Amino acid sequence: NGNDLLPLIASVEAKSEHPIAQAVVRSVLETHPDLVEAEGFEALAGRGVQGTVDGRLVQVGSLRWFKELGMDTADSETRAATWAAEGKTPLAAAVDGELMLLLAVADPVKLGSAEAVESMQAQGLKVVMVTGDDRGTAEAIAARLGIDEVVAEVLPAGKVEAVERLMASGDKVAFVGDGINDAPALATSDVGVAIGTGTDVAIESGDVVLMQGDLRTVATAMKISRRTLNNVKQNLVWAFGYNVLLIPVAAGALFPLLGVLLSPILAAAAMGLSSVMVVTNALRLKRVSPAA
Repeated sequence: NGNDLLPLIASVEAKSEHPIAQAVVRSVLETHPDLVEAEGFEALAGRGVQGTVDGRLVQVGSLRWFKELGMDTADSETRAATWAAEGKTPLAAAVDGELMLLLAVADPVKLGSAEAVESMQAQGLKVVMVTGDDRGTAEAIAARLGIDEVVAEVLPAGKVEAVERLMASGDKVAFVGDGINDAPALATSDVGVAIGTGTDVAIESGDVVLMQGDLRTVATAMKISRRTLNNVKQNLVWAFGYNVLLIPVAAGALFPLLGVLLSPILAAAAMGLSSVMVVTNALRLKRVSPAA
């Protein structure tokens, strides 16, 4: 009976930090508030989790994991493919080495995700989805959001390989992630952008940490970083040009020709004006609006 298995599954998933695992736990707690604590919990990166509940080995994860373990997944794969095409994530569960249950977890697209993808593409960025989830699910979500490329059903090492492949082509790669499985790719990429609402491991691995879980902040961060770099270049050009022109004047270069000398008072004022111009230009960054 599937309802009898749900508390076993939730007991194991309660030990996991994965968002899908937490969604399963929240759902089961509504009807089974008292869960038995799982023992010997183990998370297998990119595959699933397992633990012992009331003396029974409970495994929860992707169908491909159970296929690797030699279980018969043929009957489940058709249903899983149907769910994946609908943008749902198939999740299988086995008890004592026998495949018992297939679940579908709908991970709704976050508000603003499509807007974030569109904004990044408008900035000339190529958006690639790299995920360990089912390919059908990933492609359905990518089609909905207009994502350029999908790399699915990969383990954490596969995410690193995807990043390295993009970097090898000469592209600068910023990897955005929030999970334990994202940590290696975050550390490998040119810029690792960790979502602050994610796991501690991901946050520690990122070069940049965004405090909100809204993906639009990623596009905004990209926009601000570009504006900042351009602003730095403008200030350097202004400061060097200004000094190259006025230092000879202050040194008396115009005196032999025009009899003009720059008084120390005017020289100090000119120096102050240069600093005011640089600071004023930098303050324009405060007016940068969120990426649209």
